[in-house]
Amino acid sequence: MSARTTIQAYFDAFNRGDMAALEDLLDEQVEHHVNQGPVRPGIEKFREFNAHMADRYKEELSDLVIFSNEDGTRAAAEFLVTGTYLKTDEGLPEARGQRYELPAGSFFTLKDGRITRVTTYYNLQDWIRQVSG
Repeated sequence: MSARTTIQAYFDAFNRGDMAALEDLLDEQVEHHVNQGPVRPGIEKFREFNAHMADRYKEELSDLVIFSNEDGTRAAAEFLVTGTYLKTDEGLPEARGQRYELPAGSFFTLKDGRITRVTTYYNLQDWIRQVSG
């Protein structure tokens, strides 16, 4: 599977809410670099993060554009996050079902067809502004 195909499968699984399929694309030692947070090493930390996010946010990703290098070891994606804030997250504004839309990007490292690093960025201050209004 090419890097672009792997990354497309990752985002397709996310949009279906199929975390098992998404996690099947990851290396057991995946490094998850969370926006505004610590690096979470290993698949178990990734699963914990996904469960936490699914409990508090309902999101769909659209307008996906995927880029990759020639040897398939690195890839990036730009996309739009459309979501609903379901449950208050610690240190953030109170959740009341607010809707939000944010441009975001993710960066990936791949080895032997598996994702070994996921780094995601978005503008947290813009998200706070949208859910606080």
